[in-house]
Amino acid sequence: MKSPSIFGPLPAAPRLLVRGTNWLGDAVMTTPALLRLHEKFPDAQITMLTPEKLSELWFAHPAVNEVISIPAGETVFAVAKRLRPRKFDLALLLPNSPRSALEAWLAGIPQRIGYARPWRNWFLTTRITPRPGAVKMRKRSVGEIRRLVAANVNRRVASNGRVLTNAATNAHQIYEYLHLVAALGANPEPLPPQLFVTPDELEAVKKKFSLGEMKRPIFGLNPGAEYGPAKRWPMEKTIATAREIQKKTYCVWILFGGKADAASQRAAGILSAEKNFQQDAESMFLSLVGKTDLRELMALLKLCHVLLTNDSGPMHVAAALGTPVVVPFGSTSPELTGPGLPSDSRHRLLKSDAPCAPCFRRTCPIDFRCMTGISVERVVEAVLQAAAGGH
Repeated sequence: MKSPSIFGPLPAAPRLLVRGTNWLGDAVMTTPALLRLHEKFPDAQITMLTPEKLSELWFAHPAVNEVISIPAGETVFAVAKRLRPRKFDLALLLPNSPRSALEAWLAGIPQRIGYARPWRNWFLTTRITPRPGAVKMRKRSVGEIRRLVAANVNRRVASNGRVLTNAATNAHQIYEYLHLVAALGANPEPLPPQLFVTPDELEAVKKKFSLGEMKRPIFGLNPGAEYGPAKRWPMEKTIATAREIQKKTYCVWILFGGKADAASQRAAGILSAEKNFQQDAESMFLSLVGKTDLRELMALLKLCHVLLTNDSGPMHVAAALGTPVVVPFGSTSPELTGPGLPSDSRHRLLKSDAPCAPCFRRTCPIDFRCMTGISVERVVEAVLQAAAGGH
C-alpha cells in the first residue's frame, strides 16, 4: 500500500466538502473531528454532504456552514452532478465506502482524502492508512461464541482478541475520525461529541407536547435499537425498571422511538404497560414514538434529566446534548462506540460478565446472557445516580 500523500495547498478560505456518515450514532461520533477541522480552517466554507434523513442534525452546528442532502435512492451520478458546479477545493470522506469516494471523484474535486480501502483507493488522492490502536469490530461466529461460553472465559475480550481493560482506551470510534482530520493538520486530541439546539426549539417542543408547566422531572426511555434485537435489553426488564423509578422519583417518562418502532411488538408491549402506570392517577407516561422529527427529538432529549436507552443513535444524540445516559450493553462494546468521550462520568454503561460479549451479532444464537445478566436493580440504581448528577 502506498503511503499517504501530503495534501496540496489550499486557498486562504477553502471550500471543504465533508462526506458524512450514513447512521445517526456514527454521525454524532464525527462531531469532535468536525470541530477540530473548523478549528484548523476557521475561514473555510465547510459543507456537509449527508443522507437526507440526517440533514437536520447539522442545523445550528458551529462546525458546519452548509448542508447538502442526499435523498434516499439518489444515484452517485446525480449527487456528483449537483456537486460539480460548487467547485470544492477538497473532499474529506468520513465513510469507508467506495460510493463516497466515487461521488467526490465524479464531482471533479481535486483533493480527495479518506481511509485506504479496496475498491476505492483509485478515487482518492490521499489514502490514509489505519491508525495505531484501531480495533476492528468483527462479528463472532456461532462456534466461537459456544467455545467461549464452554470455556467460561470471565473477561471482556475485544473483537480482535485484545482485552480492553480501560474505558479510556483510544480504541473508540471517535479517534478514527480524528485521525482523518489530523492528516489535514488538525489537532488530533479528542473533544466530547457535541450537538446543539436553540432556545426557540426547546420552547417549541415544550408547547407542542404540553411540557411547559411540568413541575416533575422528565426522564427519557428509548427501548429500541435499529441494528437488531441483540442490542435491546429485555422488554419486561425495561417496563419493571421504569415502574420502579417512577415510584421513587415521581417522574414523567417520555417514550422515544422512530416510525418503525411505532408498529413494533416491543413498543406495543411497553405501551400496553402504560395502563398499569395509569392505575395511579398521578402517574404519567407520554409516548412520542413516531411523533417527532429529528430536531424535535433532539430538543426533547435535551430536556430530559436522564435517558435510559439501548446502544442506539438517540443514545449518542442525548450524550452530545449534555443529557446523562444509562445503557445496558450486550452485543456491542462501550469501549468502541460508547456515548460521549470514554470515561465520561455522567453516563452509566452497564455490562454483564458474559464471556461471548461483545459478539457484534444482530441476534443472539444462544441464551442472550449478555443482556439478561444485567438486573433491574442494577439499572434502577444507575438511572437514579445519573439523574442525581444532572446535566
